[in-house]
Amino acid sequence: MKILNVTQIRELDAYTIQNEPISSLDLMERASNAFVGWFTNHFVNTRPVHIFCGKGNNGGDGLAVARILSIQGYDVSVSIINYTDHASEDFKSNLDRLDAHLKAQTLSSVDDFPEVTPNVVCIDTLLGSGLSRPVEGFLAEIIKKLNALPNKLISIDIASGLYADQPNQKEDIIIEPHCTVTFQLPKLAFMLPQNAKFTGEWFVVDIGLNGDFIQNAETPFYYTDKKAAEAIIKPREKFSHKGTFGHALLIAGSYGKMGAAVLSGKACLRSGVGLLTMHLPECGYEIIQISIPEAMAITDSDPKHNTALPELDSYSAIGIGPGIGQDSKTAAMLKSLLEIVKAPLAIDADALNLLSQDQTLYEKLPENTVLTPHPKEFQRLAGDSENEYKRLEIARDFAKKHKVIICLKGANTAVILPSGEVHFNSTGNPGMATGGTGDVLTGIVTALLAQKYEPADAAVLAVYQHGLAGDRAAERKGQSALIASDVVDCLGW
Repeated sequence: MKILNVTQIRELDAYTIQNEPISSLDLMERASNAFVGWFTNHFVNTRPVHIFCGKGNNGGDGLAVARILSIQGYDVSVSIINYTDHASEDFKSNLDRLDAHLKAQTLSSVDDFPEVTPNVVCIDTLLGSGLSRPVEGFLAEIIKKLNALPNKLISIDIASGLYADQPNQKEDIIIEPHCTVTFQLPKLAFMLPQNAKFTGEWFVVDIGLNGDFIQNAETPFYYTDKKAAEAIIKPREKFSHKGTFGHALLIAGSYGKMGAAVLSGKACLRSGVGLLTMHLPECGYEIIQISIPEAMAITDSDPKHNTALPELDSYSAIGIGPGIGQDSKTAAMLKSLLEIVKAPLAIDADALNLLSQDQTLYEKLPENTVLTPHPKEFQRLAGDSENEYKRLEIARDFAKKHKVIICLKGANTAVILPSGEVHFNSTGNPGMATGGTGDVLTGIVTALLAQKYEPADAAVLAVYQHGLAGDRAAERKGQSALIASDVVDCLGW
């Protein structure tokens, strides 16, 4: 699913209006019906509704929604915020249509703010996605009032005051909804952690905007949903054998951190690899042989650390990092690996930290190497950023410069390709914020690389399946009780 910018969304609306053809008022009606379809599936008509409308097209949506909900038996109140003398034509038309069903209240000062009982569902349609400057004055005071209410608060399309594809300032006044119901495509703002309280849980409703325009629109930003992920999965042929699905090498573990090796190894096997060999310090031999009988084990001569590489020619993909520690001999081994490796490579955890300590190694990274940093690890690799938009820009520049793939982990993990494309993930939950889940991801990525998935596809699919397994685990255990082993156990393809 593509993520378009504000200009493209405006052009998409205009193209749909011109080529369907359909009037802007009728398109607004279609969008409002789509929202109402979502709303009636979530709230029964015994819940009163209060819609707060601006005077632009987002407010026009609110007036249309009020009329449709009223017809469907909901107890609806409407407050129009009189912060400007200008109103859009579609707003005016929908206000005329509303008059036959209910009378809207006009708020001209904060003192006019209505009393809202706690059971009322409030709907924000003050401002839309075209906002380009901070909210000030009377409208800002109304937003503060709405945020102070204990009521369920829903934003239509985007929270009022939130920019769709650029950073807000910390002092900006923005609606803090419980959920956002957006039209046709998600917004870039929804993907970034700094906007979490300004989006809540968000949903996309289809309003029938022109599919040809969307298909031909150029954007670096994508959202990996179920359809996109499943299209990547390769079917298994009837006469396949273990050699068909590759031989992975995981270089993992050190004294006190063998759990990371176990997690990554199990995840690799659960992700379809034909054969798995694990390179470990001597202290890990019995642990791996007992914990993962399906894996083969090679031990380093060092009792506590990985310090020397095995012969690499027989492996179809290599993963390195989970639990390896940051010993100087391990750092030297990583340097040697980067100089000679020919197989697809995934780098995580301590290997990323070692990489950041010697940035001359960046130039040795093989093209399309998959890096899987969490935000702090990425900060060590590429430097500080003042906000998540800037961090995303830095990550895109890093991926382009070094021709690598970055899985920047988070609530919507961003898979950043050397082309500058960014694929945000749709799966996962806060229960996965626990030690070891990153090691699980490394195992999945390595398995897919070994099965000859293109590195970009391997990264996108691994991140999706990792999050999906986490969602299954959360359903079984609850988010607070979830541990990394649960994610491995819930992998399914």
